[in-house]
Amino acid sequence: MAPAPAALDPLLLATVRIATFDGPRGLTTASGFFFRRDQRLYLVSSRHVFFDEAIQHHPDRIEVELHADADNLADVTVLSVLLYRDGLANWRQGQDDGGDIDVAVLEIDADALPATVKLAAFTPDHLPGAGDVVPIGQPVLIPGFPLDFHDGLHHFPVVRQGVVASPYGWRFQGQGWFLTDARTHRGISGAPVVVSAPRREGLPWLLLGVHSARFDMGGRDRGSDESLGLNAAWYPDILSTLTAPAAAAPTEADIAHGHAANAA
Repeated sequence: MAPAPAALDPLLLATVRIATFDGPRGLTTASGFFFRRDQRLYLVSSRHVFFDEAIQHHPDRIEVELHADADNLADVTVLSVLLYRDGLANWRQGQDDGGDIDVAVLEIDADALPATVKLAAFTPDHLPGAGDVVPIGQPVLIPGFPLDFHDGLHHFPVVRQGVVASPYGWRFQGQGWFLTDARTHRGISGAPVVVSAPRREGLPWLLLGVHSARFDMGGRDRGSDESLGLNAAWYPDILSTLTAPAAAAPTEADIAHGHAANAA
């Protein structure tokens, strides 16, 4: 007989599967998570999930799977959200002195969600503060949908383990990211990188970063050398800027190219 299911960790309800589309045509799948600031609800993911000029990835909408009934977590509803309206991006991406930041937020109309929807969300209280020490080798979890693999019945993500692989708080190679040593795949872009924080209210996790991409060496002998297994995770403080009430409006260049508004 199967054991009784354990209490569900809200991290699994904060992390969601994202599918991108160009009209009716499906493009890619990825990971994301919810972030709530005051009364506003945002979907956070990698910016390249919403737009990636390098590979001509130009979706015009996304679909997000939500748990429709708290008493039956196998029951899901699909939320379709347009990425552009009147030629302007509905999402916001970040930028700093090092250039573009591969993190984007898309506001979700919480009032439009069914009252029975069950979800969880990070808040500004889940961002690292002065008293949060993250040493080298700190174990972390990365929940997401690698290669779109997940619990297809309950629509939960799977959880990868890793460790912090560069000094946390330092900008690796001058960029706003740190490194994780973890086994990751396509489809996990946009996943939260977290560490247990039992004293955090509601969601007992500290949000250390947003998983972006794997690193590899161009000169690696693929017959002899394993891949590095290292990944970039962007620091989450950019979320404070992107969700600020007075976030930057689109520039003329953004309007002309249909890009998102950059926030400093």
